[in-house]
Formats: sequence, C-alpha cells, structure tokens
Amino acid sequence: MTDTLIDLIRHGEPLGGRMFRGQRDDPLSEHGWAQMRRAVGDACPWHLLVSSPLRRCASFARELAQRHDRELRIEPDLQEVGFGTWEGRTRAELEAGTPGVVARFYRDPVANRPRGAEPLQDFRARVEAGWQRILARHCGQHVLVVAHAGVIRMVVAGVLGTPLENLYRLQVPNAGITRVALAGGPAAPVARLLFHGATTLPTPRN
Repeated sequence: MTDTLIDLIRHGEPLGGRMFRGQRDDPLSEHGWAQMRRAVGDACPWHLLVSSPLRRCASFARELAQRHDRELRIEPDLQEVGFGTWEGRTRAELEAGTPGVVARFYRDPVANRPRGAEPLQDFRARVEAGWQRILARHCGQHVLVVAHAGVIRMVVAGVLGTPLENLYRLQVPNAGITRVALAGGPAAPVARLLFHGATTLPTPRN
C-alpha cells in the first residue's frame, strides 16, 4: 500500500508581526505572502489541500488551490490554540506587566496557561480529530495542510510521543514545511517524521 504523505506548512508572517495571536483572524502581510509563495515555488505535488479557516492560512491555500486546480477543504479543528487574555499581545508587553510569565509558560504550558486560554488537552483532542479525518479520507494520497505553529507542534508531538509540557520546545518557522509519512493503512497507521521546518519544498516523493 502507498504511504500517505502529509505536508504541513505554517502560515507566513501576519499583519502586526510577532505576538500571541491565537484565534485572531489577522491576514498575511505582504512579507508573509512572499514567504509562502517562495516556500512552495511553482510545484504542486499534492492531491488536495486542507486548511485552517483563519485567513492567514486559508487565503494562501485558496490561491494555491485555484492556481493548480486542486480541491481545497477547510478544517475548523485545525485553527490555532486560543491564548485567552494573551491574544494580540507581544512577549515584551506581557513581560513588562509580569516579569518571567512568558518563560514560565514556555517551560510548562500545561501548568501556566494564560487566563481564558484553551486547555492544551482540549486543543490536542480537536487537532487529533481533524488529523484523523484527513487520514481516513485521504489514505494513500499526498496532502498539504496549511495551518499554525500550535497545530504543527501538536501533530509532531503525537508522532514522536512528546509530552504536552514540552510542546513549545519545538520551533516552527513561518512558512516552514514539515512532512509526515504514514504506512500500514487507515486502521493502524505507523507515522514517521521525515523532516521539519524546511523553508523550501524538497522535491522527491519516494
């Protein structure tokens, strides 16, 4: 049986630059569009595309799907984790109010959630639900998922068995590409992380 290949690409830089953006629906900046277009180039090896509904993902996914005449499916469960009261705030702003608060979050994001933030266990459950739908519907295909750093971290954590407390030890660059291969069929697939964080699309599918 042919492996299922899932490429996950993080959106490019949004308007407003770096912040704890979460589920704010900010569009891509011009630089962000350029990052995404450069990462995929002129190639389109995918059978179809799946995207988070947030504009910083879906707008590029829609452009790419139209350019190459591919199906695009929007998957609501792949939107970013909710950061509660941190949404729209920068690290510097948070540190100015409570020194050390961001470092504590990165050290253990389970025990140090922002007020009103989505629990990581709930985030894991919804990402896993979306991921399993992709695998069930597209077994043996090559799929591009346009998503967020948190979603990609959660998928990689599932593949590698990483504890949630260590989730933010994985850096996910803007427009970085991660590839997961799954063999063994939809009932009990065996997942392997082939590469992570590539800034241009590697060629071969072998």
